[in-house]
Amino acid sequence: MTDSDNSMSLPFVTRRRVLAGTVAATTAWTVNGNASAGDAGRANVPSDPALALRREWQTARKLTDRLCRRQQRLETRLAECVGFPCVDVRLPGGEKLTLYSIEAVKHVLGNGPDTAALREKAETEFAEHQARWEAAAEKSGYIAALRAEGEAGERTKDLLDAFSITPATTLAGVAGKLDAVLREGEAWEECSEFPWPQIRSALSDLVRIAEGFGAHRVRRQGTHHEQAEALRHSR
Repeated sequence: MTDSDNSMSLPFVTRRRVLAGTVAATTAWTVNGNASAGDAGRANVPSDPALALRREWQTARKLTDRLCRRQQRLETRLAECVGFPCVDVRLPGGEKLTLYSIEAVKHVLGNGPDTAALREKAETEFAEHQARWEAAAEKSGYIAALRAEGEAGERTKDLLDAFSITPATTLAGVAGKLDAVLREGEAWEECSEFPWPQIRSALSDLVRIAEGFGAHRVRRQGTHHEQAEALRHSR
């Protein structure tokens, strides 16, 4: 674990959150395997590669989130038991500072001969605290959890990148690609800046069109069934 990773500002990494309405509806639609307007009612329709990719990406993303929560719990325990690597330094003027990296120690104390002894003492104390943190992190499984999360995150990113070169063959596939972009790209609960409103609107349009077509087919199939029943009974 590098010094730059040590921070007391946020013990948990804030994860992206997704708006419920349209995205939730689209998720249910694509997961349930509803076909697009051009595919409905056709037998032996080939599977949509975009939907297959979305399912794989969703599985990888869930794994990444699960591993993230695990390493966050372990990191919190470490912070409570060992504390993030740091050192308390009292400056020549009397001011007391808590520094969280060797770089910070060098920046605050400088390279002058008047602070050489203080700098050496601070670096030694920080290194000792860093060693205690790393030993506890290894023993608790935190290092392994952090590594596993990183690998899962890279896998998720690779799958997301693959959407740009994977053609969709159904409306559901297009919606699935947009859904993945929304889930991965929205940094805040309510994003009102470009391009999120436009993407949400396009996604909502796709869901509405597909759902409307599905209802139309149900009505048509019902009418055909009623006609067949009437013909059968008339014989």
